[in-house]
Amino acid sequence: MSVQEKQVMIDPNHNISIAEQCELLSLPRSSYYRASAVTGESKKNLLLMDLIDEEYMRHPFLGSRKMRNYLRRLGQSYN
Repeated sequence: MSVQEKQVMIDPNHNISIAEQCELLSLPRSSYYRASAVTGESKKNLLLMDLIDEEYMRHPFLGSRKMRNYLRRLGQSYN
């Protein structure tokens, strides 16, 4: 059973605590919380992460400033 399947089985409103539910499913509690935080990424962030990853694979020696310039040349806005 995958982490996502186990995560869906946990009911935060149940009378059994989340910690106990995680223990019953043999799921580390940190995995339950981490997975729920990761799934909330916006489409914009996912796009930026993909662009950064592609450029990093081509030029792994670039620093943050050159990566910023690369994103600006592509017309991507970010904070």
